[in-house]
Amino acid sequence: MRKLTQAPNIAIAALWVDALRQGGIDAVMQRYYLGAAAGELPPDQCLPEVWLRDEAQEPAARALLAALRRVPQRRWACACGEIVEGGFEACWACGRWMPGPA
Repeated sequence: MRKLTQAPNIAIAALWVDALRQGGIDAVMQRYYLGAAAGELPPDQCLPEVWLRDEAQEPAARALLAALRRVPQRRWACACGEIVEGGFEACWACGRWMPGPA
């Protein structure tokens, strides 16, 4: 196994592992429960980590994670009048999808 990266928190680590698995990359999360030891251990040693079972998948995994970190940030006005910002493609208020290119 090979360590791919350290995540800032469990939620992000879980999202990254799930995205990697969806992309056909065999990834697992390590140090899932170690956050409870923060204070007793150095904080940087308690962060969750993403590991690969197959080291040959590392280039593809790094490319996929790089793409995840560059999700386009948008600002668009929904037909209901709500302003939607960030990487969201659906309105949080009414559920309509972001309009496509004209």
